[in-house]
Amino acid sequence: MATRTPQACIYRATFIILFQLSAYSGQLFTISFQGSSDCGKESYFDISSLSCIKCGPNQVTSKSGLSCECQVGYRILVSNGASVACQRCPESKPTVTQDGYGCIRCPGAIGEDGTCQCPANHILVERDSRGNIQEEPTCEPCTNSDPALSAPDSTGSRCVRCQDTFINTSLSCLCGGSNILAGGLCLPPNSLPNNVVASVIFAQLALPVQSVWFSSFLYSSAAACLLFSNRTACQALGNMCVMNMYSTSTVSNDACGLYNTIFRTTAAQGHTQDITHWRTHMPWLYYGDQPGLASRVLQTQPLPIGYSFRGTYQNTQIQLIAAVYNAGGLFLRWENLTRGAVQLCPDTATRQQAAYTFGTAYKQSCVLPVSEVLARFPEPLFYDVFLVLRSSQGERRLVALPVLNFNLQFNGQFVNQGSNMNNWYLTRRLMIVDTLSGREKSLSATPRVIRVATDIRIRFQLVPLTQRGEVYPPLVTVSYTDILITDPLTQTISVAFSMEYEMDQNEARVKTDIALGVLGGVAVIYSLVKTASWKRRIVSQMIDLETIVKFLLFYAGDLANVFFVITVGTGLYWLIFYKTLEAQQFVSVLLPLPQQEERFVTYVGCAFGFKAVQFLHKLLQQLSVDIFFIDWERPRSKALKPMEGGGEGRSAAAPVSIWRTYFVANEWNEIQTLRKISPTFQVLCVLFLLEVVGFSSLALRDPWSTLRRPPGAYTPPDSQVLRFGLASCLWLSVGLLQVVFFTVFHERFVEDKIRQFVDLCSISNVSVLVLSHRCFGYYIHGRSVHGHADTNMEEMNANLKREADNLCGQRGLLPNSDTQTFQIAITDRLRNQYDRILEPLSRRNGPSRLVDASANPFEQSTKAYHTMNRFLGSIIDHAHHEMDYIVRDKLLLERVIGMEFMEPIEKSIFYNDESHSFSDVLFYGNEATLLIFDTLFFCVVDLASQNFILAAALTYLQQMVFRLIRDAVGRKNLAAKTLVDKRFLI
Repeated sequence: MATRTPQACIYRATFIILFQLSAYSGQLFTISFQGSSDCGKESYFDISSLSCIKCGPNQVTSKSGLSCECQVGYRILVSNGASVACQRCPESKPTVTQDGYGCIRCPGAIGEDGTCQCPANHILVERDSRGNIQEEPTCEPCTNSDPALSAPDSTGSRCVRCQDTFINTSLSCLCGGSNILAGGLCLPPNSLPNNVVASVIFAQLALPVQSVWFSSFLYSSAAACLLFSNRTACQALGNMCVMNMYSTSTVSNDACGLYNTIFRTTAAQGHTQDITHWRTHMPWLYYGDQPGLASRVLQTQPLPIGYSFRGTYQNTQIQLIAAVYNAGGLFLRWENLTRGAVQLCPDTATRQQAAYTFGTAYKQSCVLPVSEVLARFPEPLFYDVFLVLRSSQGERRLVALPVLNFNLQFNGQFVNQGSNMNNWYLTRRLMIVDTLSGREKSLSATPRVIRVATDIRIRFQLVPLTQRGEVYPPLVTVSYTDILITDPLTQTISVAFSMEYEMDQNEARVKTDIALGVLGGVAVIYSLVKTASWKRRIVSQMIDLETIVKFLLFYAGDLANVFFVITVGTGLYWLIFYKTLEAQQFVSVLLPLPQQEERFVTYVGCAFGFKAVQFLHKLLQQLSVDIFFIDWERPRSKALKPMEGGGEGRSAAAPVSIWRTYFVANEWNEIQTLRKISPTFQVLCVLFLLEVVGFSSLALRDPWSTLRRPPGAYTPPDSQVLRFGLASCLWLSVGLLQVVFFTVFHERFVEDKIRQFVDLCSISNVSVLVLSHRCFGYYIHGRSVHGHADTNMEEMNANLKREADNLCGQRGLLPNSDTQTFQIAITDRLRNQYDRILEPLSRRNGPSRLVDASANPFEQSTKAYHTMNRFLGSIIDHAHHEMDYIVRDKLLLERVIGMEFMEPIEKSIFYNDESHSFSDVLFYGNEATLLIFDTLFFCVVDLASQNFILAAALTYLQQMVFRLIRDAVGRKNLAAKTLVDKRFLI
């Protein structure tokens, strides 16, 4: 037989190992799912193998289902913790001892569990003093009279001293006669009403629940508190009043009625801790029952400390602790609330502790499954909350925090839900979850209804005009929600916890109203001046509906500026004085609460609405201006024009090229949407500052001005006021910087398209007349000083060189003047003649019955163009004495208020205008309106969406949309008014 080589053996072994490893890696390890309920009565659930294991002989499953125990009549022979062996008891001793290891003969009855039973007030004695099992156990009576006063303990194996109330009431361990046995206590008759109200009213569901807890312990707790001053019983009674939402009425035998009865009855016992509302041996629940106490508690005495954000006396930590009690009235512990004791939402410890930094508006909310609430809170815990104050000597003092319970009812009214503080009833103790009072059948049953604190707020109020950071005692407000348990696995509940800081905003509101009233009055006067100026410019004396509408449009724009100034100023004020640490060394101002910001948001909305009206009004004005290009070019020679019918031609003036007019019209069309800022740069720069640099963090409701926060740190919600102030200031700052750069540098060193357009008019020998109103407008004098502009390149360059060398006249309208731009106020006669020339064209666009069908529209346009060109040229040349004009300077006041004092009755008036104000009919001259409108649009979208990126995108989109509208409709209007074919406007 041939032997295998060593290499072949190695290969074969390697192959087998790899095959087994591949098979092993592909194997699934599965088991069948079993629980303790699946094992039955003869098997138990093995926690090691997670499966059901059959019990041994003579064994049954224990009550827990996790082990086996001997059957009735069998004793434990061997038990090692893992298994048990059972042996049947002999017939002479058929009963098993209580520990299960011995067999005895019962002196009396045998219970269902196979152990011996004794009569009442007897104990079973199975072993002697040395621990030996007796042949026959005995039932020994407990002496329930003096001096022993004993009774069986809970196990029935010992005689112990009976409960004190039995001894104090009946001098025995029997609660006989007319005494009342309640809650394991023996109480004398007529101490309290026997028929206590054990039902709990869940008002939100209008559902009364007969509480087994109240039925078992309400009467006994109240009686023990009244008769024996039992501290635990008094605490338990107070807790039941808390579970009943502190509600009081004419009924005196419910939980709160019994508490108040005992409170009044025990007045002779005095009070504790020098607090009149805190009765000795009783819990402190109420701040009295008189109206008006809430304002005295909350706004009379400031805390003896001051909060500071920086410096030597920096103090921003809030330390809250609570005395915690269980439902039975036992004191459990002092608990620090910074660990999230009253915050139901799960979160990291760092984020939960952020709630207790003064000035940080903290808000936490989540949705919890009802099943989780039931599992976490098998019974309620009750908290008496205190604020810890530390003195300079290190002594700790506690300030009690009042609680405003929105679910409290007084005579059936929810008095704490109103805004009138004088109607509030303040309380002390609160609970988070109540899963106990809604149990009906037994204390171990699933509750029918639970009550959850779905909204807890702790509010600090700054003392008015404080310079030391003083605050009033904090107020805890709590709102509970009643939940009817139907399917805990699918039911959910929304909960929230927040810390709020507020100051009295009445003074700021009054100042804002005063500013709004004063500036609004100024806006009315300014709008009236604008309306009067408009009436003068359209040569109208009547006050009609159009005048009123025009006034309202002007007033909308001016009022928008008023609201804009007030809102931006308000936002900037809070941004500086709250977020600047130097200004807040000691806390003197706090941000308005979200509900207090509604008025501010309304002002922002008004500013945007009015500014939108003004913007649309200006846009419509620009889209309907009258404009005409006056061509000064005259033919230089005559051309031979052929006669019709083949006759000999005659000489005629050579036509003047129209391309110069087309070129000027096209340039005007391009500068219609010219702006002093770049919208793209504006959006990108603002977004970069907000989202990349991190300026958006300045809008958070905390006093810190840091731009970057640690990854795991808590991020408070934004303030609407700060968000608007930040966004508007950044948008305006970037816009104004662009305007300054454009005006100071770009126009001076790169290009100034407005001045270039005026130069182009002079080079092209074309003037521009723009009428923004019926009898008011602008004139750009573009008459060439060389007489001709329709020439070749050599002559054009020569003309420009002569002008540069100052070898020709100046470009101005008047001799020896360079002023080429004017504001003009024309006479009504001139305007009527202007309209009369264009009347055939306007009639062509009118009703069909007025249109001359035989007229050629092209010939009409050409004729109207030449007629208007000659007419306006002759006006400029003073050829019409009855429609002449004068040139003068505007007075300073006329320039300031935008109104001409002289009326053009006999002669038109040309006002020298070196500031090129004809740009008012362009986007260029209305940059302030556009910038404010863009700012408000950006801020309004952001306030609505809380998203700077979306606001920037929509703002850029609206800018492009309005630019397209202005460009398209403006081109159409330009073609219609100048008689230039729109195909040449590219």
